[in-house]
Amino acid sequence: MPERVTVVVPTYNERENLADLTQAVTDLGFEVLVVDDASPDGTGEIADGLSRDNHLISVLHRTAKEGLGPAYAAAFDHLLEGDTEVVIEMDADFSHDPADLPRLVAAIEEGAEVVIGSRYVPGGSTPDWPAHRRFISRAGNLYARVMLGTPIHDATAGFRAFTRAALTRLPYREAEASGYGFQVEMAWRAHQLGLSIVEVPISFKDRTRGTSKMGLRIVTEAMWLVTIWGLGRLRRTLPFTRR
Repeated sequence: MPERVTVVVPTYNERENLADLTQAVTDLGFEVLVVDDASPDGTGEIADGLSRDNHLISVLHRTAKEGLGPAYAAAFDHLLEGDTEVVIEMDADFSHDPADLPRLVAAIEEGAEVVIGSRYVPGGSTPDWPAHRRFISRAGNLYARVMLGTPIHDATAGFRAFTRAALTRLPYREAEASGYGFQVEMAWRAHQLGLSIVEVPISFKDRTRGTSKMGLRIVTEAMWLVTIWGLGRLRRTLPFTRR
């Protein structure tokens, strides 16, 4: 197993979940970097307290809520200054099961450069979702897959692992998306770079505490950017659109 695995957990008003989540992750021997966007509910202060009591927990404070992409970019910059070997993205609300973390790391050990915890490969599931939500999510992922020309089944997934070398190649600082579209963009860029991408099945569960940050603006941003990127790709690849 890699000597240093760090799980990045972006937070905004996650005080109900943070202590239990960080405990579950560090019990597995992994480090946690909490990236708090100035949560008004005191999540950042809770994270500071947890870090004082557990040497595997550290905190990166940001001054404003700017979105998932900028939070991850700040975390990646911070971790690449150190000696972390594997970086894992994970939500704070237990929708991603900490028990699945060793499986993502195992896929890295087997040679993958990017590992996606996928709901849409055999064995993956969304047990708490109603049919209409499953349809919307699957349709969005299919749209991204077709428009961007990638083989990835769950490009919107937020549970993923990167080798240090993969992160140094990914243009995360120049990402156009700030919300969950950031996940689609990084998956696409990883495919463009020829990185080895593996999807491992996970069960994605709805949060039971706190409030979801997913909103119409975030979904709209992601779909709009996928459309723009996809049309640009088609213009570059279709013979009748070249000049």
